[in-house]
Amino acid sequence: MFSGIIEQVGQVCEATVREQAMDLQIDSHFTDLTEGESIAVNGVCLTATQFNDKGRVNFHLSGETLARTALGRLKKGASVNLERAVSLNTRLSGHIVQGHVDTIAVLTSVEKAGESYKLHMFIPQELRRYVVEKGSITLDGISLTVNHLHDGQSHEGVQGFEIGLMIIPHTWTHTDLSTLSVGDALNVEVDMMAKYVENLLRFSPEDAVRRLGGEG
Repeated sequence: MFSGIIEQVGQVCEATVREQAMDLQIDSHFTDLTEGESIAVNGVCLTATQFNDKGRVNFHLSGETLARTALGRLKKGASVNLERAVSLNTRLSGHIVQGHVDTIAVLTSVEKAGESYKLHMFIPQELRRYVVEKGSITLDGISLTVNHLHDGQSHEGVQGFEIGLMIIPHTWTHTDLSTLSVGDALNVEVDMMAKYVENLLRFSPEDAVRRLGGEG
């Protein structure tokens, strides 16, 4: 589990794509990793398979991860947002993030707004019910606040919506956002609480009894 507060911006050393798999090597700047540790790479929970004391760490990505996320687009030299799993004594400065990507967003515009930056992202329509104005969303592993919602949008024939985000200077310089260009893809994870609430409303206690062969 993560918080969406980026600890380091790492750099991709190698990105080797094989059939339905990818081997990724990143200079993480983390020098005290343990084997099997979970690290969020651009918001995707990955397992550290090998590492050295200089912070270089290897990950293996399955076909499912490549199909569901934007990590397959990474090239040597790319910047990536990194966060280690939270501990019980960690301040939860962002929000609860699982590192399980729901879809891919597309950066549609970047505007300077004083010392900050105003970004717009296109997201496919199937996630609209989980996103609310002033709610939390995770983009490339960064916990961010949705400032504006614009429904009825489309991108390359896909129906969806746009969200507006205000990025403060610290977030701009301490994440990979400053390296992105319009048209780039980002990993999206919506607030997990919304999905649990939806699931609870789908299945009432009476439904559970019927499914178990109880009353009725």
